[in-house]
Amino acid sequence: MIAISILNIVNEKEKVKEVDNLGADYIHLDVMDGKFVEAKTDMRVLEKYASKVDLHLMVEDIDFYIELYRDYHPEYISFHIEATQDIPSYIEKIHAMGSKAGVAINPDTPVESLLPYLEQLDLVLVMSVVPGKGGQAFLPASEKKIEQLASLRQDRHYHYQIEVDGGVNDKTKECCQKADILVVGSYITKEENMAEKFYSMK
Repeated sequence: MIAISILNIVNEKEKVKEVDNLGADYIHLDVMDGKFVEAKTDMRVLEKYASKVDLHLMVEDIDFYIELYRDYHPEYISFHIEATQDIPSYIEKIHAMGSKAGVAINPDTPVESLLPYLEQLDLVLVMSVVPGKGGQAFLPASEKKIEQLASLRQDRHYHYQIEVDGGVNDKTKECCQKADILVVGSYITKEENMAEKFYSMK
């Protein structure tokens, strides 16, 4: 599945509409607070999306941003394991509002840190770049994390989806064969012929 990140075109509303009309599985909203990461973004650019919303919270105040984007009815809400010690309560809160719960891990965070929570998770988001800005190159070490998560899921009969975010394009997608959802941003949104790039990923 493909989730298109609109991080690089958030202020271009007509282009955002064009992206939404491509028929991606999800629109990926990268929300940053200027604290957990240096950048700050407000992704509330349209009243609603045709595609399902995949909400990625790179924030410290998870409660505040969950409420801020509640009306978008996200299919997935992912928060960072590095941002909180109270992971079970956020998983429970996200489930209670009718969304699926995801946890994101930074490139330096080992998969082992997720072990206590994998059974309850619907999504694991592997950051294949350092979070905070678009256009970075895919980190090759991410492939091992993807494979590790796929193996754990199979061995323990977990149900989470594996999502990869950062530097994903027509070449690096080969490193993500065991992932379920690829977040694609600048590879699609920085091109004039976005449809052609989108279908090259599908």
